Amino acid sequence: MKWGTLCPVIDDARTTVRYSKLVDRNEILRALRAFETTGLEYVLIGAAAMGFHGLVRATEDLDLFIRATAENVERLRTALSVVYDDDPHIAEIVATDLLGEYPAVRYYPPTGDLYFDVLTRLGEAASFETIDAEVKDIDGTLVRVATPAALYKMKKGTVRLQDQADAAALRERFNLKDEE
Repeated sequence: MKWGTLCPVIDDARTTVRYSKLVDRNEILRALRAFETTGLEYVLIGAAAMGFHGLVRATEDLDLFIRATAENVERLRTALSVVYDDDPHIAEIVATDLLGEYPAVRYYPPTGDLYFDVLTRLGEAASFETIDAEVKDIDGTLVRVATPAALYKMKKGTVRLQDQADAAALRERFNLKDEE
């Protein structure tokens, strides 16, 4: 897959493609490589995952589920420390948060260009263990990405307009049907 930054934006006339200057493709690849190197057990979800399936839209974050273990949270911290030169804010990502009642954290790296939404579960609807995923090879880095059907299932019933648009695009592109 080739992207200028991560996400092209098509203007209203649908004739000009321009790329977001906020998200750096190399920064994303460094993070994904660090995830692989540290053995982080994760699944990429959200707009970035859609991009890996050819449905690219603007985004400023990486959304991911990680396996809910203290050891895996430590692998996440290690990976982020490699990418962001031991940013002291990485220490604020703690297992008690990700394994607790509200299992989500948002990490803003010092670059300010990209942020990470990290979850261990989304209520009872989805988690690392329950989301269907596949492995993609991106420039020699193995990336675990939610399948189009899994992304559709997560997005189709939400009230957020962007999720509804994403679900419609996934349904059309991959000929997905609602479960009976």
